[in-house]
Amino acid sequence: MPDTWLDIAPDAHFGPSCLPYGVFSTPDRPERRVGVAIGDHVLDLGAAARAIGAPFAGAVSGASLDPLLASGRPVWEQVRAAVRSWLADPVREGDLRPHLHERAGVQLHLPFTVGDYVDFYSSEQHATNVGRIFRPDQQPLTPNWKHLPIGYHGRAGTVVPSGTPVVRPVGQRKTPADAAPLFGPSARLDIEAEVGFVVGAPSAHGERVPVASFADHVFGVFLVNDWSARDLQAWEYVPLGPFLGKSFATSVSPWVVPLQALDAARTAPPVRDPEPLEYLRDAEGEPWGLDISLEVRLNGHLLSRPPFSTMYWTPAQQLAHMTVNGASVRTGDFYASGTVSGTGRGEFGSLLELSWGGKEPVRLPGGAERSFLEDGDTVAITATAPGADGTVIGFGEVTGTVVPARL
Repeated sequence: MPDTWLDIAPDAHFGPSCLPYGVFSTPDRPERRVGVAIGDHVLDLGAAARAIGAPFAGAVSGASLDPLLASGRPVWEQVRAAVRSWLADPVREGDLRPHLHERAGVQLHLPFTVGDYVDFYSSEQHATNVGRIFRPDQQPLTPNWKHLPIGYHGRAGTVVPSGTPVVRPVGQRKTPADAAPLFGPSARLDIEAEVGFVVGAPSAHGERVPVASFADHVFGVFLVNDWSARDLQAWEYVPLGPFLGKSFATSVSPWVVPLQALDAARTAPPVRDPEPLEYLRDAEGEPWGLDISLEVRLNGHLLSRPPFSTMYWTPAQQLAHMTVNGASVRTGDFYASGTVSGTGRGEFGSLLELSWGGKEPVRLPGGAERSFLEDGDTVAITATAPGADGTVIGFGEVTGTVVPARL
């Protein structure tokens, strides 16, 4: 771990190699401020930048990350380099100490203003599992799946920060045995463990963002739980796809890990067969697979460890596909990877897969079982990635507790 005058454990997830950004407030000062997590502390970045006279102080002094996101890659790199330098230079300790807060004592908020939200479906194993569960007599993957990153436009207005209660949704559902649709609370409420990517620098309407320009537009990475009402979804999704079964809540983690912190986590994606069309091909020598290891817990019990490195389509390809028709991206737009699942049951990222459509309930400590979520259940998703010089990059966690439907 690089030197710092702060006392930080060598295996700290928020060490100087990570330095994720968030928005926080404190009991004595309720206004929202941009912060950087370092060890067990949060640095009030705007106050520190103003005290030092940093040229980027204006970009980090607001109530959200929006101005920093819009500043573009050169400023992102300047801010990160400056913060790392300040934390390594003992001369700066006197400037920064007054602006450090105990992380356990701050309140965290949604870190940026969400523009548009797109959710993808990019894990081959997840898509294969879903196909086998719902279409056991057919090919599990749809004919287009290996030719393009499949996605849908979600609802930005119901993206909520970690810790926000998730109200069980109500709506229509119909099983093959039902003579007519039923209305009421979802009985098959599920999770989807995903990774999100927030756009900083926008693109112009009518222009494409090539795979090679991914890092010029995407600011950072965070965790996502795409809550899903499987029974509502199954009845409504033909022919246009997810709607009310997804739009009631999407939870995001409060810390955004800058893309630069993940240089050591970059890895080659799986071999693609057939080779994608030219606009989706990986940039030469610039793979954007990421070695991120997720963990999913239900009421504190570890359910699975989904590996992001197995994702068939990378975030760079997802952005390229999202803009290939000329659709623009704006500051604050974000997109999620889709459910992350590996090859074994201990690597599945949804209860749909873990319980195999409800046929094989998951056993919990004490003898309880779950096929889908019950009221009062709390889900927590965490993740780590390899950092520079053997360090660990942490993403914090995204949590949510299910509360009863409002009828």
